Amino acid sequence: MAPPVRYCIPGERLCNLEEGSPGSGTYTRHGYIFSSLAGCLTKSSENGALPVVSVMRETESQLLPDVGTIVTCKVSSINSRFAKVHILYVGSTPLKNSFRGTIRKEDVRATEKDKVEIYKSFRPGDIVLAKVISLGDAQSNYLLTTAENELGVVVAHSESGVQMVPISWCEMQCPKTHTKEFRKVARVQPEFLQT
Repeated sequence: MAPPVRYCIPGERLCNLEEGSPGSGTYTRHGYIFSSLAGCLTKSSENGALPVVSVMRETESQLLPDVGTIVTCKVSSINSRFAKVHILYVGSTPLKNSFRGTIRKEDVRATEKDKVEIYKSFRPGDIVLAKVISLGDAQSNYLLTTAENELGVVVAHSESGVQMVPISWCEMQCPKTHTKEFRKVARVQPEFLQT
């Protein structure tokens, strides 16, 4: 029968240095090993040496969007004032859980902010590169901006379901039907292109 799992909290004294050597998730002070994490205590020994005492977390830490980071998101809905999005990637790291974000009308582009029309910038299903400008609070979402040349729509599908090709900073064209649709197109930088 396996020994019961022992959980510990940061700062908890685990054992003295004569009983084991410190591993990951621990630190030593005054001849004792203490936990620096909340998690499960594990002891592993090899070849009769002192067991290595370490503390492992239950789950990996979640990467969170931070102010100033570039995020990849998918537009879920639009109205006349803003676009609602789901944040899928922070930089090039995929998120386990998507976060909700909002791109307000005034944050779509840097110039002629008063002439911006959301439906000419984004459509539901578009994949957008944006920058986090505010973390929001419990009731609201992350506030995002696309007011840079490198930010905006990177992948969009036409009404016929074909991936469109950018033809200018404000238009994309369907290669099948040749119809043009308005978008706030991103000038994608080489580091964001997948080879």
